[in-house]
Amino acid sequence: MTANSERYALSFTSGGLLVREADVIVAEYLRTRDWGAVRQAVVGRNLLQARTNSSSVRVTRETIQRLGALDEAGLEILADASLTERCHLMWAAACRRYDLIGDFAEEVLRERFLLMTPTVDAEDFERFMTSKSLWHPELDELKPSTREKLRQTIFRMLHEAGLRTEAGAIIPAVISERIHGVLAASEPSDIRFFPTTLTMEATR
Repeated sequence: MTANSERYALSFTSGGLLVREADVIVAEYLRTRDWGAVRQAVVGRNLLQARTNSSSVRVTRETIQRLGALDEAGLEILADASLTERCHLMWAAACRRYDLIGDFAEEVLRERFLLMTPTVDAEDFERFMTSKSLWHPELDELKPSTREKLRQTIFRMLHEAGLRTEAGAIIPAVISERIHGVLAASEPSDIRFFPTTLTMEATR
């Protein structure tokens, strides 16, 4: 990472992993293969059963942006995957969409797992944010409440993805063969976002 790194996108606090929302939206996408039509249908028919139109618009936009980080193969698998598989794909999608989440997953979650350090907690998050602020001064501009919200959202996603307990213990990822294939096919490999000793490369 260099001093010219782009600013981190930090607009990921709408909901958590968004697995339920992704289920609805992917089903609609596979019928039309048109994200614009999907957005109109989901919001227009309130397919996410949001309480307000503005909430529907916000969550639909956020979910589509994350799904856009997956390729067609990933989207098709998502449509008939198990809950664990869907959670793993949506965690990878969040890591791809948001470099801050991806960097935390690779440099803190996975690194601590590989070093056999069993937990990841608020202090680890603060150390990570402090180190990143050297290259991302926008992190120093955050209000303490915003910083706390970012941490809470990332930890919520980790919990929903089955990768961390609420008490902070790291849970090794048990990744299915087909999800491993999708993750390892990325360049660089998305296996880097998970606490696992699985190979980074796709098996032939």
